[in-house]
Amino acid sequence: MKKTVCLVGKPNVGKSTLFNRLVGKKISIIEDIPGITRDRIYASAIYKDTPFYLIDTGGIDISEGSFNEEIKAQVEIGINESDVIIFVVDGKDGVTSNDYEISDMLHKSNKKVIVAINKIDNKKYEENIYDFYTLGFDEYVPISGGHNIGINELMDKVTMDFDNTTIEEDNRLKFSVIGRPNVGKSSLVNALLNEERVIVSSVAGTTRDSIDTTLKYNKEEYVLIDTAGLRKKGKIFESVEKYSLLRSMRAIDRSDVCILVLNAEEGIIEHDKHIAGYAIEAGKAVVICVNKWDTIENNKDEAIKKWKTDIKNNFAFMPYAKICFLSAKTKKRINTLMPLVLESYENATKEIKTSVINEVIMNAFIETPPPSYKGKRLKIYFTHQVSTKPPRFDIEVNSKGLVHFSYHRYLENKIRENIDFSGTPIILQFKNKGENN
Repeated sequence: MKKTVCLVGKPNVGKSTLFNRLVGKKISIIEDIPGITRDRIYASAIYKDTPFYLIDTGGIDISEGSFNEEIKAQVEIGINESDVIIFVVDGKDGVTSNDYEISDMLHKSNKKVIVAINKIDNKKYEENIYDFYTLGFDEYVPISGGHNIGINELMDKVTMDFDNTTIEEDNRLKFSVIGRPNVGKSSLVNALLNEERVIVSSVAGTTRDSIDTTLKYNKEEYVLIDTAGLRKKGKIFESVEKYSLLRSMRAIDRSDVCILVLNAEEGIIEHDKHIAGYAIEAGKAVVICVNKWDTIENNKDEAIKKWKTDIKNNFAFMPYAKICFLSAKTKKRINTLMPLVLESYENATKEIKTSVINEVIMNAFIETPPPSYKGKRLKIYFTHQVSTKPPRFDIEVNSKGLVHFSYHRYLENKIRENIDFSGTPIILQFKNKGENN
């Protein structure tokens, strides 16, 4: 149900600075060089309890340049994916030919557009504001992304019509098939559903471009969220690889388990890791599915060994993910996937008795006490589970500032040694004694 907001503008107007201000962490690369942000960058953001997706785009420059056509294509995709567009202009420069070019694109989109006149942190630039009215939009807000001026007014206008209502709760296990284009997501979905398509219903999901299908497996119903189809046809759109990312983010948000599809022919690339990273940030259980296994002709046992090593090295941030190797095309080993999805979900929803988790943590503490820091040593008093999906544990300590990341990792590993949490992340939250939040 989250809406999507897209930042658009010419190069070097401060889109990335504004993006980082709204997201609250430095994601976009900020450099005072025009054209530094060449790819769209996605993030989840929140304003006054209203969550939304935010897209940062490369700057559109009508002058000829090697990246300009590609950037323009990516911006068009960002615009098409969005509910509201923030058109960022440079209040110091005044209106330029690039601004007029972009305004023409935005008028044709028929989307809600708010013009953010950036870099208005000095009275001498305030008169420039009125020049931008010639762009022909209804809403203009003077801001300074760098100095946090006018941001609340801008976001009040952006989120004014966002509806926070949620759909009726569906308690069935939901899993999504995610991954970059051309890894075989569509084939995998069809293989899971079977050619007869034994389904109860097939209806458009709550997010654009994803389809929710009811899948029957072992007499139980599950919801399969398919992110595979490209609605927009045409070479220029199909060639932009990162088009899959926002769609994947939307599906991830709504899933209990994510099936990350890799291509056995191509191996692992950086974009596979980006998509996996969003699933982990969202706290979702993950199954890694190496598809197109039929293309591996010689010594499959050796190939599995090599792939497991590659996965371990490339996805070190989720060593607990379950892995399967299959061919959606021939349906070979397709029966290995659903059991892993169900096991991952079972572990993500697992509830551990307080006495059990306390025993695990205290035994780990006694076995390897934490090192002292500046004459102080960490003490652990009490541990209990506070939620599931993913399992989350509160650990009460004398001072959470004494918890080194290596000890944090040690405790997580000890929990996993004693309790089967394969397939799901687990979260340890350290709190000072008596701390509520």
